[in-house]
Amino acid sequence: MKVILLLIVFLSGCVATPQKTEAKVEPAMQLGNFSVSLAVKDIAVSRAFYEKLGFTVRGGDQAQNWLVLQNESTIIGLFQDMFEQNILTFNPGWDNDGKQLPEYKDVRELQKIIKAKGIKLLSEADESTSGPAYFMLEDPDGNQILIDQHVPALD
Repeated sequence: MKVILLLIVFLSGCVATPQKTEAKVEPAMQLGNFSVSLAVKDIAVSRAFYEKLGFTVRGGDQAQNWLVLQNESTIIGLFQDMFEQNILTFNPGWDNDGKQLPEYKDVRELQKIIKAKGIKLLSEADESTSGPAYFMLEDPDGNQILIDQHVPALD
């Protein structure tokens, strides 16, 4: 019995273990500031609700039916009668405080990268322009994603 155990231990040490291969990891795509744009029915009611959760208004105009609220690093937009569903929003060139970043990838460059990956766009930024622009796409579950740059292009 001991001989069999020794043979098993010996043979298990002789079995070649597969070599780990390092997968090529692409650097993260820098999409900028993130927020969720909520399609709300009554902006005053929604504002009051989110203020009870600790959000404060950081931008927008309630009279125009849109507000941007923030709670620490979480940002939401409230939009009444502007679109039908909630939208994931990224703002290239902005940090979480809405300040321009010293370096960022222009929205048109992000659009080229995303299109090269075979992702269909719902709308496109005009690549012959510079400065503020946006494009939209949809994830496999129908969630809309807005890449919306408000800052000028870097030189």
